[in-house]
Amino acid sequence: MTASLARVQRSLGDPDLTYPLFPPLTAGCPGTSTDELAYPLEVDYAYDELSAGFINPARGSGLDRWAALLPPLAAPGLEEGATPLVEAGDGLWIKDESRNPTWSHKDRLNRCTVSAAVHIGAPGIVVASSGNHGASAAAYAARAGLPCVVFASAGMPPAVSSFLQAYGAVVLPVPAAARWPLMRRVVEEFGLHPVSNLTVTHTGHPFGPEGYKTIAYEIVSDLGSVPAAVFVPTGYGELLYGVWKGFVELRRLGVVSRAPRMFSCESRAGAPLAAAFAAGTPTGRVEVAPNDAYSIASPVSGYRARVAVRDSGGAPLTSTDAELRAAAETLAHAGLWYELSSAAGLAGYRTVADELGEGPVVCIATSSGFKDRSVGLHPAAELAPDWPAIRDQLRAAGLQT
Repeated sequence: MTASLARVQRSLGDPDLTYPLFPPLTAGCPGTSTDELAYPLEVDYAYDELSAGFINPARGSGLDRWAALLPPLAAPGLEEGATPLVEAGDGLWIKDESRNPTWSHKDRLNRCTVSAAVHIGAPGIVVASSGNHGASAAAYAARAGLPCVVFASAGMPPAVSSFLQAYGAVVLPVPAAARWPLMRRVVEEFGLHPVSNLTVTHTGHPFGPEGYKTIAYEIVSDLGSVPAAVFVPTGYGELLYGVWKGFVELRRLGVVSRAPRMFSCESRAGAPLAAAFAAGTPTGRVEVAPNDAYSIASPVSGYRARVAVRDSGGAPLTSTDAELRAAAETLAHAGLWYELSSAAGLAGYRTVADELGEGPVVCIATSSGFKDRSVGLHPAAELAPDWPAIRDQLRAAGLQT
């Protein structure tokens, strides 16, 4: 596998501040963060040492294909990445992240974060999640032979619960507000490596968004060009920033001449990034209303997301549950089934489609419909094998004899 060119951790609060690559600074930038605002770190690379032909390398698959511009991949992979870009008509493309090993984009992040745990010799990992992140973290920990502790909730989707049980994770369902303080205690007392957020405003793991950069690499490789805009389901904004950084790197390397506009697509039930833009603040904090988009309805945003939207000339967009359902139904009727939050990209695109210029446009769909909370709630009742009744149902569905 190609050696990593990662060299240092760099502060997003002050880009002149750098820190050694290890250990990962999971509590945010120590030089710029305050009690009210935590600034994330990112990974910087020796870009001038990158060999030619990076976008079309001759060897490697999954994330290993892009190892030079990722943190050291010390944990074994599961062939994550290389997900399809599905044409949806009129210059619109869907980046289908449900095809990853645990059916979500989080596999790209956790290949990098669990690799960090392996690299530093951590005795295991700990994560706070009731959805995709926990399922993915448990899979990569199992693959690496590490224990995994997941602070979850009793209302997690059935598929997520099944994933966690299968991978042998220690699952601790607790109230949402208790997850992060308890995770910090686990880190302090047991020495487990945290692969999700520890800070007052979201920073997350500094290596995590690096895995998401590979989505941008794949889009350019598959399209042969840069899209005009990318629409990203957004909770804390790690995915949004990672994809943006990937395009910026390709521009820096001369692979492409520009980067796309990035649009954050939040649930209107909890849209802290939109609130941050409205208030002119680095991050936002909101009360979350009842909703079904559990993966992206977040009470707090991260600074990364604001940087990506601002620097790309994009905008924060929000959608209601009804708009998300309409987008999810459109995708399902095209043969693409996603959990409700995953349809936020298409729902957001629809709100500004008439204002965009020439395409192509990419909507990122993050997770399989099997992860939705509604799965299994409405089992089908058995029908009597009565032909007239069956025929009537077929006619009611629009079929003609």
